[in-house]
Amino acid sequence: MRRLFWLGIGLAVGVVVVRKATRAAHAYTPAGIAGGLSQSAGGLAESLRSFVEDVRIGMAEREQEIHEAFARGEAFDDQFAELREDPRIGDREIFPEEHQR
Repeated sequence: MRRLFWLGIGLAVGVVVVRKATRAAHAYTPAGIAGGLSQSAGGLAESLRSFVEDVRIGMAEREQEIHEAFARGEAFDDQFAELREDPRIGDREIFPEEHQR
């Protein structure tokens, strides 16, 4: 009975090893590589779609805030006004005035 038990365990382990080896070997065939690239490209495309959707939602929310502030007669909060007015930031630092057109 003991030998039959260990034979069954050995067969089960053998089946698992052969199946894993077959999957690994298939991953390195041209079809397997193409399938992996296809899945990667699909995941990348889905991530890009999600990112674009998040940006659009954020833009719509910010536009709504600006419209509401305009309707109330308020100036909207320009978070970057200080940066644009700072002479150290922008083209002046990168391109000296003698090189600008």
